[in-house]
Amino acid sequence: MTRYGSRYGRRSAPGIDIVSDGEQRREHYLTSIVSAMDGFDYSERVEKRIRGGRSLALVGKCTGPIRHPGPLTVDALAFLTSETDRPVKVTLPGPMTVVDSTRNDFYETDRDLAFAWAAAINEEARLLDALGPAIIQFDEPCFSRYPDQVLDWGIEALDRCLEGLSAQTAVHVCYGYPIPESPNRPINDSYPTIIAALEQSAVDILALEFEGGKLSPALLRLCPSKTVMFGCVFNSDEAEETVDYVADRLLEAAEALPPEQIMAAPDCGLMPMSYERATEKLRIMVEGAERARARI
Repeated sequence: MTRYGSRYGRRSAPGIDIVSDGEQRREHYLTSIVSAMDGFDYSERVEKRIRGGRSLALVGKCTGPIRHPGPLTVDALAFLTSETDRPVKVTLPGPMTVVDSTRNDFYETDRDLAFAWAAAINEEARLLDALGPAIIQFDEPCFSRYPDQVLDWGIEALDRCLEGLSAQTAVHVCYGYPIPESPNRPINDSYPTIIAALEQSAVDILALEFEGGKLSPALLRLCPSKTVMFGCVFNSDEAEETVDYVADRLLEAAEALPPEQIMAAPDCGLMPMSYERATEKLRIMVEGAERARARI
């Protein structure tokens, strides 16, 4: 079992195998990159219902053909690789989430916008690939909100993003953080559909959230050919995972997939937490993975 972590390099929590600084130099994981692409206008944002209607957001507009203007995140990856001697992961926004997070004022259909984005972001991914990252990940939190679209064109658009890459590729799919009695956090139990669909995709690694929703690791039987970043610590101070608890969850996952296909990971990064609390969560995750490995 690999221990995956974020934001930590040479001074990382012991045992972290693959590091990323997430989007530390981005104003936003998505808009910082989308707004830099040709074809988008963020000068005056407009209201749009996103994430299956759950949220009302101010978004940019797609007003022309999407084109890659040149390197957007290459310098950030070069900085990260200069700060650590460990394998690194870099992230890019995926097509369906870009469609959901912008207003389409140019393309005939959302599918057309998605494939135009996939072609453009693939150009950026190829530039990153040349720097030798271990993993290039495409973030698709929206997959869990639109399972029908995932089946219709989402997997195909994701695969277009991956063309010509030498690095391992990953996709992150949110489950949705459950908040009791909150109308703004309804759970769409779409993971079975999405995981089964992703089994047919070209992506190598599925980054999935299992801890916040207390999901059964048995779902991993739906993706037998994939490696899984298995979310086993949750970015909330109310979640008090222990080393033994994490080990037990990973061993449950190892009943569904071979252990070498399981990477221990936070559900969705640890950005909302303090540095100290995030470090503690990573320690628990690492020790849990070590304990699970010793018990296999």
